[in-house]
Amino acid sequence: MGQLVLTSFVTLDGVYQAPGGPTEDPGGGFTQGGWSVPYGDDDFGRFVTEVFSGVGAFLLGRRTYDIFAGHWPRMTDPADPVATKLNSLPKYVASSSLTDPEWAGTTVIRGDLAEEVTAIKARTRGEVQVHGSGALARSLLELDLVDTVHLLSFPVVLGAGRRLFADGGVPTAFRHTAARVTGAGVAIHTYDLAGRPEYGTYELPDASA
Repeated sequence: MGQLVLTSFVTLDGVYQAPGGPTEDPGGGFTQGGWSVPYGDDDFGRFVTEVFSGVGAFLLGRRTYDIFAGHWPRMTDPADPVATKLNSLPKYVASSSLTDPEWAGTTVIRGDLAEEVTAIKARTRGEVQVHGSGALARSLLELDLVDTVHLLSFPVVLGAGRRLFADGGVPTAFRHTAARVTGAGVAIHTYDLAGRPEYGTYELPDASA
């Protein structure tokens, strides 16, 4: 059974919107797209290659799928580990409007998200990877379907934009399993789902008791 692994880029103030370019997602009047680009060094590239080495299938939201489908099918170098995996492995898209995807290997899922994703995980060898797809990622987190999160924190604050962990999310605890920092200052942390948070107090005991 496959594990569902989310890789997400966020700013220090938690924004995930449009990391790759100004036209990627201008929704809500967002004008700061492309904020991750200046930090794409060799360390960053090595991490991405490592992540893609474990993939068995992709699960994407509609916006991220459209961005990927407009670029990666044109990348045909067999030595490119990212393009090779994206073009050859199964791709599942959570969408109510996509009807006739042209990218080979694409399946549109429209049913109950929890049931569909559980079934995908059950039939996948390797990781079911979610890249970007912020709205989908939030839904998967709320349903406890995410097994592992690679959270890449970029050293920039935007002050506006959609945030990955929004108010009203399900309280969730994670176990920290790995960390590194790229030469450009991107902090890469890996977390495994651990269940619900535990709570305590730092209050000192009452000395008069």
